[in-house]
Amino acid sequence: MSRGRLRVLLGAAPGVGKTFAMLDEGRRLRAAGKDVVVAVVETHGRAGTAALVEGFEVVPRAVIEHRGVTLDEMDLDAVLARHPRIALVDELAHTNAPGTRNAKRWEDVAELLDAGIDVYSTVNIQHIESLNDVVQQITGVPQRETIPDAVLRSANQIEVIDLAPQALRDRLAEGEVYPATRIDAALSNYFRLGNLTALRELALLWLADEVDSSLQRYRAEHGIDAKWEARERVVVALTGGPEGDTLLRRGARIAARSSGGELLAVHVTSHDGLRAANPEALARQRALVEQLGGSYHQVIGDDIPTALVDFARGSNASQLVIGVSRRGRLAALLSGPGIGATVIRESGDIDVHIVAHAHAGMRFALPRLTGGLTRRRRIAGFATALIVGPLLTWGLSATSSIESMASDVLAFQLLVVVVAMIGGFWPAMFAAVLSGLALDFFFVAPLYTITIAHPLHLLALGLFMIVAALVSFVVDQAARRSRIASRAAAESELLATIAGGVLRGEDALQSLISRTREAFGLNGVRLLAGEEVLYTDGEPADSEHTTMLPVGDRATLELSGRDLEASDRRLLAVIVAQIDASLEHTDLTATAQEIGPLAETDRVRSALLAAVGHDLRRPLAAATAAVTSLQSHGIALSDADRSTLLATAAESLDALAALVTNLLDVSRVQAGVLAVSLTDVEIDDLLPSALDELALHPGAIEIDLPADLPAARADEGLLQRVIVNIIANAVRYSPDDQPPLLSASTFGGTVQLRVSDHGPGVPEARKSDMFVPFQRLGDIDNLTGIGLGLALSKGFVEGMGGTLEADDTPGGGLTMVVTLPASTSPQSERAAE
Repeated sequence: MSRGRLRVLLGAAPGVGKTFAMLDEGRRLRAAGKDVVVAVVETHGRAGTAALVEGFEVVPRAVIEHRGVTLDEMDLDAVLARHPRIALVDELAHTNAPGTRNAKRWEDVAELLDAGIDVYSTVNIQHIESLNDVVQQITGVPQRETIPDAVLRSANQIEVIDLAPQALRDRLAEGEVYPATRIDAALSNYFRLGNLTALRELALLWLADEVDSSLQRYRAEHGIDAKWEARERVVVALTGGPEGDTLLRRGARIAARSSGGELLAVHVTSHDGLRAANPEALARQRALVEQLGGSYHQVIGDDIPTALVDFARGSNASQLVIGVSRRGRLAALLSGPGIGATVIRESGDIDVHIVAHAHAGMRFALPRLTGGLTRRRRIAGFATALIVGPLLTWGLSATSSIESMASDVLAFQLLVVVVAMIGGFWPAMFAAVLSGLALDFFFVAPLYTITIAHPLHLLALGLFMIVAALVSFVVDQAARRSRIASRAAAESELLATIAGGVLRGEDALQSLISRTREAFGLNGVRLLAGEEVLYTDGEPADSEHTTMLPVGDRATLELSGRDLEASDRRLLAVIVAQIDASLEHTDLTATAQEIGPLAETDRVRSALLAAVGHDLRRPLAAATAAVTSLQSHGIALSDADRSTLLATAAESLDALAALVTNLLDVSRVQAGVLAVSLTDVEIDDLLPSALDELALHPGAIEIDLPADLPAARADEGLLQRVIVNIIANAVRYSPDDQPPLLSASTFGGTVQLRVSDHGPGVPEARKSDMFVPFQRLGDIDNLTGIGLGLALSKGFVEGMGGTLEADDTPGGGLTMVVTLPASTSPQSERAAE
């Protein structure tokens, strides 16, 4: 009997439609004539899911008694006895009731598969064992029911049932996922938009990795070695040198250019482990790889290029990043092709990026214009003349004859040309004189004497000198022009790099200072403003030569190291001008940043004056009128009139006191001097005084506080004012037949207090404006204050280490959510238990 096939529908969260999709597929298969039964389906009270179950053959569940509680589970024996072609088994990670044969439902499914029954099942991403801690970090909720990754990966087919986070929240708000009593808490906790987005990404990435593993298995089983570019995989070769950080960041940028790109870092070590590498640098680079979202690998191989290419092919890599060799030119000349050239030759269809870095030599070092040829080449020319000249003389003298005179002359002429090409003018002149004397002494009669008896001999020596001078002049000019072109290219590259660094958002001044030191081969560069060091790069020695260049009237550029030449000064003038412009830009930016708060303060002051102009005048005018009437002797007032006037004056003065208090509080919040005294505050102890302050009649607000709600860490006085402000707004905008609801819950070490109303609500684009001082959304009168309530409340809550957020109420309206740290005292923990 062949083993059954397992198909799993994977979801990011409850309510995305996994069970619905499973039942819908079951209906399709049943209509096609397949034998399909429902082994177990959890409807969770959802009418739509229950309606889909109708018409299926449902295997009755087993009833189990446990500690006086009746539980029902899938009847495994009954399903095995029925032996359908396909069994629908919901919630693969479910934990069975004590007393059943298997502890987990996935173990029941394994028995069904062994019996040759195909199984369709469902599971949420939070139930995968390897992702359990990640989901807890995202949602703050631990998952006790998990399924081993190996069980899920062994499925013949895994399909993600995807639903946009906002669509899931809409489905939840409409009551299609949880009962109405659980909707508000679910939206504010587990089903937050950010949580759902992260869980959705987690599910899609897990499935992508599973598809990638399946692809690798397929390639291995079929012996496929060619690169398949399903997605970009970038391998970065690390040597343990200081250039590794640069290579890793370049590789990460390459991988990020394509969706789902993957970064792999590899270090090749020899079989004996003796290859030079800096362990500290490798450890640091390994940590950087993990920060960049990549993986670190170490392989063994004595042939580094072959090991790198083999690893890249084995990883199905599409890109290979290596650094420019740190070897000098002489070492490269003596040892043959380097690792880069060999990797390029063997890479085949893998793209190879050779990345330049500062440690490959001075990346932006400028050639010096000290002459056409370097001192090293001139020394090499003299050495060639001194070594090759005597050897040539010895070789020619052994076979010399009258007939060979012409070839002897040409041989010495060739020597002069070669020396001229190597060392330039003076080595060529030296070789010409040496060759002329050798010819006259060893080959021209009388032999072994330096006698120029014939004018032709003198002409020959003169021709030697002329040829040497002409060839050396051409070589010197070519070298000089080559060096000028090289310097011009380096200058252009330097300026382009500086401009590019500024455009990419790098610190412009620091980039200029660093590039200046690199370009001119200096040991240190500092930008000074008086005695203050603004920017620095390098470590100059105390005894080094120092050059000071003024940068406008703002600063001075200090260059430590070698003496600068005239050609260097020309480029430095451009760099100094750029530094001056950058300093000016920095000053303007600082000035703008200073003006910004002043402008904001002026805006607040204008709004305050505009608001106070009416709101402060109104209670003053009412109190003044009431007191003036009481003091008037010409008007006869009854006791009732006097009581009314006194009440009016008292009410106006109370309103005036409250207004002044709010103004003082908002100024303290904006100045950052709010005094907060955090203690353990019981919400249910605080509510009576807050409601008394609002003078609300019974039934004006509904309260739903759990009995095990822990205390919150808050300032009791500030929290009471926050609750009063929020409830007052909710009561003001709630319909008479739908009073606001005050509820609380715990989530991830916090206490959440929610005040929900069913009023008109607030558009999403205006929610942030609610917390701005002197804003009254939608108000058309001035009877409701100057718009400080929510601004103060937000400032108070944030001062206590919490948050105040606005959310939509399911069914319409606004919900204000106050989140505060939960108390960690033993009494509070016991209350929570």
